[in-house]
Amino acid sequence: MAAKQTGSIAVALVVGAAIGFVGGRAVSPKTAEAPAAAAVADAAKPTPAPAARPGAADTQIFNVPFDDFQPTKGAKDAKVTIIEVSDFECPFCNRVNPTVKQILEAYPNDVKIVWANNPLGFHKNAMPAAKAAYAAHQQGKFWEFHDKAFANQRALTAENFETWAKELGLDMAKFKADMASPKIEEQIKKEQALYTSRGARGTPGFFINGRLVSGAQPFDNFKRVIDEEIKRADAELAKGTSKDQLYGKLIAGGLTTPPAPAARPEAAPAKPVFVEVPKDAPTKGPADAKVTIVEFSEFECPFCSRVNPTVKQIEETYGKDVRIVFRHLPLPFHKNAVPAAEASMAAHAQGKFWEFHDKAFANQRALTRENFEKWGQEIGLDMKKFKADLDSGKYKARVEQDRAYAGTVGARGTPAFFINGKLVSGAQPFDNFKKVIDEEIKRADAEIAKGTPKAQLYQKLAGN
Repeated sequence: MAAKQTGSIAVALVVGAAIGFVGGRAVSPKTAEAPAAAAVADAAKPTPAPAARPGAADTQIFNVPFDDFQPTKGAKDAKVTIIEVSDFECPFCNRVNPTVKQILEAYPNDVKIVWANNPLGFHKNAMPAAKAAYAAHQQGKFWEFHDKAFANQRALTAENFETWAKELGLDMAKFKADMASPKIEEQIKKEQALYTSRGARGTPGFFINGRLVSGAQPFDNFKRVIDEEIKRADAELAKGTSKDQLYGKLIAGGLTTPPAPAARPEAAPAKPVFVEVPKDAPTKGPADAKVTIVEFSEFECPFCSRVNPTVKQIEETYGKDVRIVFRHLPLPFHKNAVPAAEASMAAHAQGKFWEFHDKAFANQRALTRENFEKWGQEIGLDMKKFKADLDSGKYKARVEQDRAYAGTVGARGTPAFFINGKLVSGAQPFDNFKKVIDEEIKRADAEIAKGTPKAQLYQKLAGN
Protein backbone atom coordinates (compact mmCIF):
# COMPACT_ATOMS: atom_id res chain seq x y z
CA MET A 1 0.00 0.00 0.00
CA ALA A 2 1.08 3.53 -0.73
CA ALA A 3 -0.90 4.97 2.16
CA LYS A 4 0.87 5.89 5.41
CA GLN A 5 -0.17 6.67 8.93
CA THR A 6 -1.02 10.27 9.63
CA GLY A 7 1.61 10.54 12.33
CA SER A 8 4.40 9.68 9.95
CA ILE A 9 3.67 12.53 7.57
CA ALA A 10 5.26 15.96 7.62
CA VAL A 11 3.53 17.26 4.50
CA ALA A 12 0.91 15.45 2.47
CA LEU A 13 -1.34 16.39 -0.41
CA VAL A 14 -4.63 14.58 0.02
CA VAL A 15 -6.58 14.40 -3.22
CA GLY A 16 -10.29 13.64 -2.82
CA ALA A 17 -13.53 14.00 -4.70
CA ALA A 18 -15.73 16.53 -2.92
CA ILE A 19 -19.36 17.52 -2.94
CA GLY A 20 -20.17 20.70 -4.64
CA PHE A 21 -19.98 20.58 -8.38
CA VAL A 22 -23.25 22.35 -7.95
CA GLY A 23 -25.60 22.47 -10.84
CA GLY A 24 -22.53 22.06 -13.01
CA ARG A 25 -19.37 23.22 -11.26
CA ALA A 26 -17.20 22.76 -8.25
CA VAL A 27 -16.86 25.48 -5.65
CA SER A 28 -13.86 26.96 -7.36
CA PRO A 29 -12.54 30.40 -8.20
CA LYS A 30 -14.12 32.05 -11.19
CA THR A 31 -10.69 32.48 -12.73
CA ALA A 32 -10.42 28.71 -12.96
CA GLU A 33 -13.81 28.08 -14.51
CA ALA A 34 -15.38 28.17 -17.91
CA PRO A 35 -17.73 31.17 -18.01
CA ALA A 36 -20.76 29.10 -19.02
CA ALA A 37 -20.25 26.62 -16.20
CA ALA A 38 -19.78 29.43 -13.70
CA ALA A 39 -23.01 31.07 -14.77
CA VAL A 40 -24.95 27.85 -14.41
CA ALA A 41 -23.47 27.11 -11.03
CA ASP A 42 -24.09 30.48 -9.46
CA ALA A 43 -27.83 30.06 -9.78
CA ALA A 44 -27.89 26.36 -9.02
CA LYS A 45 -26.32 26.32 -5.59
CA PRO A 46 -28.69 26.07 -2.65
CA THR A 47 -26.49 28.39 -0.54
CA PRO A 48 -23.96 30.45 -2.45
CA ALA A 49 -20.42 30.00 -1.17
CA PRO A 50 -18.21 33.06 -0.86
CA ALA A 51 -16.13 33.59 -3.97
CA ALA A 52 -12.58 32.32 -3.73
CA ARG A 53 -10.00 35.08 -3.66
CA PRO A 54 -7.54 34.65 -6.52
CA GLY A 55 -4.22 33.58 -5.13
CA ALA A 56 -5.47 33.35 -1.58
CA ALA A 57 -6.14 30.51 0.81
CA ASP A 58 -8.13 30.77 3.98
CA THR A 59 -5.72 31.23 6.87
CA GLN A 60 -7.98 29.13 9.08
CA ILE A 61 -6.68 25.66 9.87
CA PHE A 62 -8.98 22.63 9.62
CA ASN A 63 -8.31 19.39 11.45
CA VAL A 64 -8.18 17.05 8.44
CA PRO A 65 -6.79 13.59 9.21
CA PHE A 66 -6.44 10.74 6.75
CA ASP A 67 -6.09 7.01 7.25
CA ASP A 68 -3.75 4.19 6.30
CA PHE A 69 -5.89 3.08 3.38
CA GLN A 70 -5.70 6.28 1.37
CA PRO A 71 -3.22 6.33 -1.54
CA THR A 72 -0.25 8.66 -1.19
CA LYS A 73 2.78 9.80 -3.13
CA GLY A 74 5.55 12.29 -2.57
CA ALA A 75 8.02 12.84 0.24
CA LYS A 76 7.85 10.36 3.10
CA ASP A 77 8.71 12.94 5.75
CA ALA A 78 7.03 15.89 4.10
CA LYS A 79 6.65 19.24 5.78
CA VAL A 80 3.35 20.11 4.13
CA THR A 81 0.24 17.95 3.85
CA ILE A 82 -2.04 18.99 1.01
CA ILE A 83 -5.41 17.26 0.90
CA GLU A 84 -7.05 17.57 -2.54
CA VAL A 85 -10.71 16.65 -2.64
CA SER A 86 -11.48 15.37 -6.16
CA ASP A 87 -13.78 13.33 -8.42
CA PHE A 88 -12.83 11.26 -11.48
CA GLU A 89 -15.69 12.70 -13.54
CA CYS A 90 -15.15 16.35 -12.54
CA PRO A 91 -13.57 18.35 -15.41
CA PHE A 92 -11.97 20.82 -13.00
CA CYS A 93 -10.26 17.96 -11.15
CA ASN A 94 -8.82 16.83 -14.47
CA ARG A 95 -7.73 20.37 -15.27
CA VAL A 96 -5.75 20.72 -12.04
CA ASN A 97 -3.79 17.45 -12.43
CA PRO A 98 -0.86 19.07 -14.27
CA THR A 99 -0.63 21.61 -11.44
CA VAL A 100 -0.50 18.82 -8.87
CA LYS A 101 2.29 17.21 -10.85
CA GLN A 102 4.11 20.54 -10.97
CA ILE A 103 3.81 20.83 -7.19
CA LEU A 104 5.43 17.43 -6.71
CA GLU A 105 8.24 18.33 -9.08
CA ALA A 106 8.82 21.68 -7.39
CA TYR A 107 8.76 20.27 -3.84
CA PRO A 108 10.13 16.70 -4.12
CA ASN A 109 11.30 16.62 -0.50
CA ASP A 110 8.58 18.66 1.14
CA VAL A 111 5.16 17.61 -0.20
CA LYS A 112 3.16 14.42 0.01
CA ILE A 113 -0.11 13.76 -1.82
CA VAL A 114 -2.90 11.75 -0.22
CA TRP A 115 -6.00 10.83 -2.20
CA ALA A 116 -9.50 11.03 -0.71
CA ASN A 117 -12.74 10.40 -2.59
CA ASN A 118 -15.93 12.40 -2.75
CA PRO A 119 -17.79 11.39 -5.95
CA LEU A 120 -20.46 13.94 -6.73
CA GLY A 121 -24.02 12.63 -6.78
CA PHE A 122 -24.88 13.86 -10.27
CA HIS A 123 -21.73 12.34 -11.80
CA LYS A 124 -23.15 8.87 -12.31
CA ASN A 125 -19.78 7.35 -13.22
CA ALA A 126 -17.82 8.94 -10.38
CA MET A 127 -18.61 6.38 -7.68
CA PRO A 128 -17.95 3.34 -9.95
CA ALA A 129 -14.66 4.94 -11.02
CA ALA A 130 -13.70 5.55 -7.39
CA LYS A 131 -14.45 1.91 -6.55
CA ALA A 132 -12.40 0.71 -9.52
CA ALA A 133 -9.47 2.94 -8.56
CA TYR A 134 -9.53 1.60 -5.01
CA ALA A 135 -9.77 -1.95 -6.31
CA ALA A 136 -6.59 -1.21 -8.29
CA HIS A 137 -5.12 0.32 -5.13
CA GLN A 138 -5.54 -3.04 -3.41
CA GLN A 139 -2.96 -4.32 -5.88
CA GLY A 140 -0.64 -1.33 -5.63
CA LYS A 141 -1.78 0.32 -8.87
CA PHE A 142 -3.94 3.23 -7.73
CA TRP A 143 -1.98 6.04 -9.38
CA GLU A 144 -1.64 4.14 -12.63
CA PHE A 145 -5.41 3.61 -12.69
CA HIS A 146 -5.92 7.24 -11.63
CA ASP A 147 -4.00 8.41 -14.69
CA LYS A 148 -5.95 6.18 -17.07
CA ALA A 149 -9.28 7.31 -15.64
CA PHE A 150 -8.51 11.00 -15.99
CA ALA A 151 -7.01 10.49 -19.46
CA ASN A 152 -10.32 8.88 -20.49
CA GLN A 153 -12.69 10.92 -18.35
CA ARG A 154 -15.61 10.65 -20.78
CA ALA A 155 -15.30 6.88 -21.00
CA LEU A 156 -15.72 5.82 -17.37
CA THR A 157 -17.50 2.52 -18.00
CA ALA A 158 -17.29 -0.90 -16.38
CA GLU A 159 -15.92 -2.30 -19.63
CA ASN A 160 -13.11 0.25 -19.67
CA PHE A 161 -12.33 -0.25 -15.99
CA GLU A 162 -11.63 -3.91 -16.78
CA THR A 163 -9.65 -3.00 -19.90
CA TRP A 164 -7.41 -0.66 -17.91
CA ALA A 165 -7.05 -3.19 -15.11
CA LYS A 166 -5.84 -5.79 -17.63
CA GLU A 167 -3.43 -3.26 -19.15
CA LEU A 168 -2.02 -2.66 -15.67
CA GLY A 169 -1.52 -6.38 -15.16
CA LEU A 170 -3.98 -6.74 -12.30
CA ASP A 171 -5.36 -10.02 -11.00
CA MET A 172 -8.79 -9.68 -12.61
CA ALA A 173 -10.66 -11.98 -10.25
CA LYS A 174 -9.41 -10.00 -7.26
CA PHE A 175 -10.06 -6.68 -9.03
CA LYS A 176 -13.71 -7.57 -9.69
CA ALA A 177 -14.20 -8.88 -6.16
CA ASP A 178 -12.70 -5.74 -4.63
CA MET A 179 -14.85 -3.49 -6.82
CA ALA A 180 -17.92 -5.24 -5.43
CA SER A 181 -16.67 -5.13 -1.84
CA PRO A 182 -18.85 -3.13 0.58
CA LYS A 183 -15.67 -2.14 2.42
CA ILE A 184 -14.45 -0.18 -0.60
CA GLU A 185 -17.71 1.77 -0.86
CA GLU A 186 -17.73 2.39 2.90
CA GLN A 187 -14.20 3.80 2.69
CA ILE A 188 -15.16 6.15 -0.15
CA LYS A 189 -18.26 7.39 1.69
CA LYS A 190 -16.26 7.87 4.88
CA GLU A 191 -13.79 10.10 3.04
CA GLN A 192 -16.62 11.98 1.37
CA ALA A 193 -18.32 12.70 4.68
CA LEU A 194 -15.11 13.74 6.42
CA TYR A 195 -13.76 16.24 3.93
CA THR A 196 -17.07 17.82 3.01
CA SER A 197 -17.78 18.31 6.72
CA ARG A 198 -14.56 20.30 6.90
CA GLY A 199 -15.70 22.67 4.18
CA ALA A 200 -14.55 21.09 0.89
CA ARG A 201 -17.95 21.48 -0.73
CA GLY A 202 -16.70 21.45 -4.29
CA THR A 203 -14.20 19.60 -6.42
CA PRO A 204 -11.32 19.90 -6.47
CA GLY A 205 -10.66 21.14 -2.93
CA PHE A 206 -7.21 21.18 -1.33
CA PHE A 207 -6.33 21.23 2.36
CA ILE A 208 -2.72 22.44 2.63
CA ASN A 209 -1.66 21.60 6.18
CA GLY A 210 -5.31 22.14 6.97
CA ARG A 211 -5.75 25.39 4.99
CA LEU A 212 -8.48 25.13 2.36
CA VAL A 213 -7.82 26.19 -1.24
CA SER A 214 -10.82 25.62 -3.51
CA GLY A 215 -10.80 24.98 -7.23
CA ALA A 216 -8.42 24.40 -10.11
CA GLN A 217 -6.12 27.22 -9.08
CA PRO A 218 -2.90 28.10 -10.91
CA PHE A 219 0.43 26.88 -9.58
CA ASP A 220 1.47 30.23 -8.10
CA ASN A 221 -1.57 30.24 -5.82
CA PHE A 222 -0.57 26.87 -4.40
CA LYS A 223 3.08 27.90 -4.19
CA ARG A 224 2.30 30.89 -2.02
CA VAL A 225 0.47 28.76 0.55
CA ILE A 226 2.95 25.87 0.43
CA ASP A 227 5.87 28.24 1.05
CA GLU A 228 4.06 29.71 4.05
CA GLU A 229 3.39 26.22 5.40
CA ILE A 230 7.01 25.13 4.97
CA LYS A 231 8.00 28.05 7.20
CA ARG A 232 5.38 26.99 9.74
CA ALA A 233 6.69 23.44 9.63
CA ASP A 234 10.31 24.59 10.03
CA ALA A 235 9.28 26.59 13.10
CA GLU A 236 7.69 23.48 14.63
CA LEU A 237 10.74 21.36 13.86
CA ALA A 238 12.94 23.99 15.48
CA LYS A 239 10.91 23.56 18.67
CA GLY A 240 11.85 19.90 18.70
CA THR A 241 8.73 18.41 17.12
CA SER A 242 9.68 15.15 15.40
CA LYS A 243 8.91 14.71 11.71
CA ASP A 244 6.55 11.81 12.38
CA GLN A 245 4.48 14.05 14.66
CA LEU A 246 4.67 17.18 12.50
CA TYR A 247 1.44 16.95 10.52
CA GLY A 248 -0.61 16.10 13.60
CA LYS A 249 0.93 19.08 15.37
CA LEU A 250 0.23 21.46 12.48
CA ILE A 251 -3.48 20.59 12.31
CA ALA A 252 -4.00 20.16 16.07
CA GLY A 253 -6.80 22.35 17.36
CA GLY A 254 -8.03 23.02 13.84
CA LEU A 255 -11.66 23.55 12.93
CA THR A 256 -13.90 20.55 12.41
CA THR A 257 -16.71 22.54 10.80
CA PRO A 258 -16.56 25.61 8.56
CA PRO A 259 -17.25 28.91 10.33
CA ALA A 260 -20.46 30.71 9.52
CA PRO A 261 -19.97 33.36 6.84
CA ALA A 262 -19.92 36.94 8.04
CA ALA A 263 -23.24 38.67 7.72
CA ARG A 264 -23.37 40.94 4.70
CA PRO A 265 -25.15 44.30 4.72
CA GLU A 266 -28.68 43.82 3.53
CA ALA A 267 -29.00 44.86 -0.09
CA ALA A 268 -31.88 46.88 -1.44
CA PRO A 269 -34.66 44.56 -2.58
CA ALA A 270 -34.41 43.68 -6.25
CA LYS A 271 -37.20 44.80 -8.51
CA PRO A 272 -39.55 42.02 -9.65
CA VAL A 273 -38.96 40.59 -13.11
CA PHE A 274 -42.06 39.79 -15.10
CA VAL A 275 -41.78 36.15 -16.23
CA GLU A 276 -44.25 35.09 -18.86
CA VAL A 277 -46.55 32.16 -18.22
CA PRO A 278 -47.13 30.41 -21.58
CA LYS A 279 -50.65 29.21 -22.14
CA ASP A 280 -49.39 25.64 -22.56
CA ALA A 281 -47.13 25.67 -19.49
CA PRO A 282 -47.80 22.99 -16.84
CA THR A 283 -49.36 24.64 -13.80
CA LYS A 284 -50.81 23.83 -10.40
CA GLY A 285 -53.13 26.13 -8.52
CA PRO A 286 -55.63 28.78 -9.63
CA ALA A 287 -54.74 31.25 -12.39
CA ASP A 288 -55.83 34.14 -10.13
CA ALA A 289 -53.72 33.07 -7.14
CA LYS A 290 -52.20 35.82 -5.02
CA VAL A 291 -48.73 34.41 -5.63
CA THR A 292 -47.43 32.95 -8.89
CA ILE A 293 -44.21 30.95 -8.66
CA VAL A 294 -42.52 30.26 -11.98
CA GLU A 295 -40.02 27.42 -11.53
CA PHE A 296 -37.22 26.88 -14.04
CA SER A 297 -36.11 23.29 -13.56
CA GLU A 298 -34.83 20.17 -15.27
CA PHE A 299 -35.21 16.47 -14.61
CA GLU A 300 -31.54 15.48 -14.30
CA CYS A 301 -30.48 18.22 -11.87
CA PRO A 302 -30.03 16.79 -8.34
CA PHE A 303 -30.87 20.12 -6.72
CA CYS A 304 -34.14 20.28 -8.62
CA SER A 305 -34.99 16.88 -7.21
CA ARG A 306 -33.93 17.95 -3.74
CA VAL A 307 -36.24 20.98 -3.74
CA ASN A 308 -39.37 19.08 -4.80
CA PRO A 309 -40.48 18.24 -1.24
CA THR A 310 -40.19 21.95 -0.44
CA VAL A 311 -42.38 22.84 -3.42
CA LYS A 312 -44.92 20.30 -2.21
CA GLN A 313 -44.80 21.84 1.27
CA ILE A 314 -45.49 25.25 -0.28
CA GLU A 315 -48.54 23.86 -2.08
CA GLU A 316 -49.84 22.24 1.10
CA THR A 317 -49.21 25.34 3.23
CA TYR A 318 -50.68 27.99 0.92
CA GLY A 319 -53.33 26.09 -1.04
CA LYS A 320 -55.24 28.37 -3.42
CA ASP A 321 -53.04 31.37 -2.64
CA VAL A 322 -50.20 29.94 -4.75
CA ARG A 323 -49.89 28.91 -8.39
CA ILE A 324 -46.87 26.85 -9.50
CA VAL A 325 -45.75 27.17 -13.13
CA PHE A 326 -43.13 24.78 -14.52
CA ARG A 327 -40.75 25.95 -17.24
CA HIS A 328 -37.85 23.95 -18.70
CA LEU A 329 -34.18 24.82 -18.34
CA PRO A 330 -32.25 21.67 -19.34
CA LEU A 331 -28.55 22.19 -18.63
CA PRO A 332 -26.16 21.36 -21.48
CA PHE A 333 -24.03 18.91 -19.48
CA HIS A 334 -27.04 16.79 -18.49
CA LYS A 335 -27.46 14.67 -21.62
CA ASN A 336 -30.81 13.19 -20.57
CA ALA A 337 -32.43 16.46 -19.53
CA VAL A 338 -33.72 17.51 -22.97
CA PRO A 339 -35.25 14.11 -23.87
CA ALA A 340 -36.90 13.99 -20.44
CA ALA A 341 -38.28 17.51 -20.89
CA GLU A 342 -39.69 16.60 -24.31
CA ALA A 343 -41.26 13.44 -22.90
CA SER A 344 -42.84 15.42 -20.05
CA MET A 345 -44.43 17.79 -22.55
CA ALA A 346 -45.72 14.85 -24.57
CA ALA A 347 -47.31 13.59 -21.35
CA HIS A 348 -48.60 17.12 -20.67
CA ALA A 349 -50.38 17.05 -24.03
CA GLN A 350 -52.45 14.22 -22.56
CA GLY A 351 -53.00 15.96 -19.22
CA LYS A 352 -50.40 13.92 -17.35
CA PHE A 353 -47.43 16.28 -16.92
CA TRP A 354 -47.25 16.17 -13.13
CA GLU A 355 -47.62 12.39 -13.03
CA PHE A 356 -44.70 12.08 -15.47
CA HIS A 357 -42.79 14.76 -13.54
CA ASP A 358 -43.02 12.69 -10.37
CA LYS A 359 -41.94 9.48 -12.12
CA ALA A 360 -38.94 11.19 -13.72
CA PHE A 361 -37.69 12.76 -10.50
CA ALA A 362 -38.24 9.52 -8.57
CA ASN A 363 -36.02 7.76 -11.13
CA GLN A 364 -33.61 10.58 -11.91
CA ARG A 365 -30.70 8.28 -12.77
CA ALA A 366 -32.78 6.24 -15.19
CA LEU A 367 -33.94 8.83 -17.71
CA THR A 368 -34.06 6.61 -20.79
CA ARG A 369 -36.47 6.28 -23.70
CA GLU A 370 -37.33 2.79 -22.50
CA ASN A 371 -38.31 4.15 -19.09
CA PHE A 372 -40.21 7.11 -20.57
CA GLU A 373 -42.43 4.61 -22.37
CA LYS A 374 -42.73 2.45 -19.26
CA TRP A 375 -43.83 5.43 -17.16
CA GLY A 376 -46.18 6.52 -19.95
CA GLN A 377 -47.93 3.17 -19.76
CA GLU A 378 -48.07 3.31 -15.95
CA ILE A 379 -49.78 6.71 -15.95
CA GLY A 380 -52.25 5.68 -18.65
CA LEU A 381 -51.07 7.58 -21.72
CA ASP A 382 -52.18 6.84 -25.27
CA MET A 383 -48.89 5.14 -26.10
CA LYS A 384 -49.24 5.41 -29.86
CA LYS A 385 -49.57 9.17 -29.63
CA PHE A 386 -46.88 9.45 -26.94
CA LYS A 387 -44.33 7.48 -29.00
CA ALA A 388 -45.18 9.42 -32.13
CA ASP A 389 -44.63 12.71 -30.30
CA LEU A 390 -41.25 11.52 -29.06
CA ASP A 391 -40.19 10.13 -32.45
CA SER A 392 -41.10 13.33 -34.25
CA GLY A 393 -39.41 15.64 -31.77
CA LYS A 394 -42.70 17.51 -31.55
CA TYR A 395 -41.78 19.32 -28.33
CA LYS A 396 -38.11 19.96 -29.00
CA ALA A 397 -38.72 23.55 -30.07
CA ARG A 398 -41.08 24.10 -27.13
CA VAL A 399 -38.39 23.02 -24.64
CA GLU A 400 -35.75 25.12 -26.40
CA GLN A 401 -38.11 28.10 -26.24
CA ASP A 402 -38.22 27.81 -22.45
CA ARG A 403 -34.46 27.39 -22.21
CA ALA A 404 -33.74 30.45 -24.37
CA TYR A 405 -36.29 32.54 -22.47
CA ALA A 406 -34.76 31.62 -19.09
CA GLY A 407 -31.61 33.55 -19.89
CA THR A 408 -33.54 36.70 -20.75
CA VAL A 409 -35.01 36.89 -17.24
CA GLY A 410 -31.82 35.97 -15.38
CA ALA A 411 -32.38 32.26 -14.73
CA ARG A 412 -28.88 30.91 -15.36
CA GLY A 413 -29.07 27.69 -13.36
CA THR A 414 -31.48 25.21 -11.83
CA PRO A 415 -33.65 25.33 -9.90
CA ALA A 416 -34.61 29.00 -10.17
CA PHE A 417 -37.89 30.36 -8.82
CA PHE A 418 -39.58 33.67 -9.60
CA ILE A 419 -42.07 34.44 -6.83
CA ASN A 420 -44.30 37.16 -8.25
CA GLY A 421 -41.19 38.05 -10.22
CA LYS A 422 -38.73 37.94 -7.30
CA LEU A 423 -35.85 35.52 -7.96
CA VAL A 424 -34.99 32.81 -5.44
CA SER A 425 -32.10 30.64 -6.67
CA GLY A 426 -31.33 27.07 -5.70
CA ALA A 427 -32.75 24.36 -3.46
CA GLN A 428 -33.51 26.74 -0.62
CA PRO A 429 -35.18 25.60 2.62
CA PHE A 430 -38.90 26.15 3.07
CA ASP A 431 -38.48 29.10 5.45
CA ASN A 432 -36.64 31.07 2.76
CA PHE A 433 -39.54 30.61 0.39
CA LYS A 434 -42.06 31.30 3.14
CA LYS A 435 -40.54 34.70 3.88
CA VAL A 436 -40.92 35.84 0.27
CA ILE A 437 -44.37 34.27 -0.21
CA ASP A 438 -45.74 35.89 2.96
CA GLU A 439 -44.47 39.27 1.79
CA GLU A 440 -46.09 38.74 -1.60
CA ILE A 441 -49.43 37.76 -0.08
CA LYS A 442 -49.39 41.07 1.83
CA ARG A 443 -48.62 42.92 -1.39
CA ALA A 444 -51.42 41.06 -3.14
CA ASP A 445 -53.90 41.85 -0.37
CA ALA A 446 -52.95 45.52 -0.61
CA GLU A 447 -53.59 45.49 -4.36
CA ILE A 448 -56.92 43.74 -3.93
CA ALA A 449 -57.88 46.39 -1.36
CA LYS A 450 -57.16 49.03 -4.02
CA GLY A 451 -59.63 47.30 -6.32
CA THR A 452 -57.20 45.37 -8.53
CA PRO A 453 -59.04 42.31 -9.91
CA LYS A 454 -57.48 39.01 -8.86
CA ALA A 455 -57.08 38.01 -12.49
CA GLN A 456 -54.69 40.99 -12.95
CA LEU A 457 -52.71 40.51 -9.76
CA TYR A 458 -49.72 38.68 -11.27
CA GLN A 459 -49.19 41.24 -14.03
CA LYS A 460 -49.44 44.06 -11.51
CA LEU A 461 -47.20 42.54 -8.83
CA ALA A 462 -44.54 41.21 -11.19
CA GLY A 463 -44.18 44.59 -12.84
CA ASN A 464 -45.60 43.95 -16.28
